[in-house]
Amino acid sequence: MASSGPRLAQVSASRPRRLLILAEGHSADPHFGKTARGVLRYRREQVVAVLDSERVGETEDGLPIVSTVEDGLRFEPTTALVGVATQGGRFPAAWRELLRSSIASGLDVENGLHEFISDDPELVELARRSGVELRDLRRPPAGLSVPTGENLTHPAKVVLTVGSDCAIGKMTVSLELDAEARRRGVASEFVPTGQTGMAIAGWGIAVDAVVADFIAGAAETLVLEGVSRGGELLWVEGQGSLLHPGYSGVTLGLVHGSAPHAFVLCHQVGQTVIDGDPRFPIPSLRELVALHERLALIPRPARVAAIALNTRDVDEDAARAAIAAAEAETGLTADDPVRFGAGRITEIVLETVVETH
Repeated sequence: MASSGPRLAQVSASRPRRLLILAEGHSADPHFGKTARGVLRYRREQVVAVLDSERVGETEDGLPIVSTVEDGLRFEPTTALVGVATQGGRFPAAWRELLRSSIASGLDVENGLHEFISDDPELVELARRSGVELRDLRRPPAGLSVPTGENLTHPAKVVLTVGSDCAIGKMTVSLELDAEARRRGVASEFVPTGQTGMAIAGWGIAVDAVVADFIAGAAETLVLEGVSRGGELLWVEGQGSLLHPGYSGVTLGLVHGSAPHAFVLCHQVGQTVIDGDPRFPIPSLRELVALHERLALIPRPARVAAIALNTRDVDEDAARAAIAAAEAETGLTADDPVRFGAGRITEIVLETVVETH
């Protein structure tokens, strides 16, 4: 990335990162607890305990679940990570005491909500007295602007995950394909565009908090950062959906700013409408392929290389049938990279990007 560009948020702290995940009421929830669950899956080695008073005495992936910050201190955390998403991105009133307790106990706090703790005078003063850091993952870096055109001139190949809806696994697919590419010896880099991806990767920009005019520029900045980190194949984490009535803008900004050479289209098996709203039916997979290819950046035509299905709500026989049906409908490779492994999709993506210029 050019030295004159914006400085990206770095999640890495000045001391070892030992996480107490604050997941009050949502540690088992795949939607509202997605940050907690994502970090547990992909940065398990950094987590020492999970806080959720509704599940005290249970474990999560072998880790203890505690009821209070004080109870969690015996596991020697250094950082409290806000592991939940909330309606409107703001803290419920009851969470204020959790934040105070974490800070007063000497823990840094990482927060991915839209409400910034580093703008709260009381918490800032408490952090100063306690000698800890408050890190707001969604605070955009200064200096963002529109794309410069460097998104079309760098040497890496870029793959963007896109989806038929929000919260169906675009980040997970990107991480699984990145891991598989690395296993094959590819200089691969996951490019985080949201707070959970940032908490996992340790850097990035939460593009849903960027001024609309600069989303494409932020995506370009992220791609160039991925190149500077040695990435020859970049997996850009998708956000939103072109079909979503509220979050389509961020998707289009990512498409045009990251300028991908290929897409991986994600879809949840059995879902027929957007966000449970029958006014917004999901078109066929074939139509979705055509839509994304049509909206690619004009100087960088991009094909949908594969279909990544989320089959978590169906049994194995139904999952395999859905994969076969998706392949028959689109003529593309389809699979569930979490359930059945990322090998088949990674293989076809590598073949696709090699053919692009």
